[in-house]
Amino acid sequence: MTLAIFDLDGTLIAGDSDHSWGQFLVEKNIVDAATYQAKNDYFYQEYLAGSLDILEYLSFSLAPLTQFSLPELAQLHDEFMVLKISPLLLSKAVDLVADHKERGHTTMIITATNEFVTAPIARLLGVEHLIAPVPEIKEQRYTGNIVGVPSFQEGKVTRLTEWLNKTGHTLAGSYFYSDSHNDLPLLELVDHPIAVDADDTLTDVAKQKGWPTISLRD
Repeated sequence: MTLAIFDLDGTLIAGDSDHSWGQFLVEKNIVDAATYQAKNDYFYQEYLAGSLDILEYLSFSLAPLTQFSLPELAQLHDEFMVLKISPLLLSKAVDLVADHKERGHTTMIITATNEFVTAPIARLLGVEHLIAPVPEIKEQRYTGNIVGVPSFQEGKVTRLTEWLNKTGHTLAGSYFYSDSHNDLPLLELVDHPIAVDADDTLTDVAKQKGWPTISLRD
């Protein structure tokens, strides 16, 4: 079956779910506001610049999860979805996912944002498969560590290749939609790379290579 792959942040939603989760924690006074906000903003700028140390960032972003039980985190995430994610939803993105599914395509999100934050968003968008950094859980608590390779930059290719080998899917006829130059390794790999509301670097590359450029913003 043809794979229709999507980046999440800035592509299927009009913002960054990871950064928004950090803002949510600040507003709930779960973390030290001044210190956490500054580091959250710093890492987001590093991501935009393509210079993010993903392991350093994941260590920072997963640390607050260790403070709570899984039921407590589920309740917090429900509130986060209403306050922070609902305003970022894009009707054209929902329609795009639905169109691929109607065409018989297998849909997938590949994101650098951890699975705790993104799994409920993927379900809400009706996407069948998710590849994201996997936070480690031991004895029903998050440890603050991750399991395996983070799906960021070349790591997206690594994790997708693992999934393809496991499931028997191929990239024949595949699509990948992304807004970010961080995703160039995977965009170069698929049959149909599509730039969505792209950053300046990706826009330039898309023009040079003749890739389609679209907008999902309402």
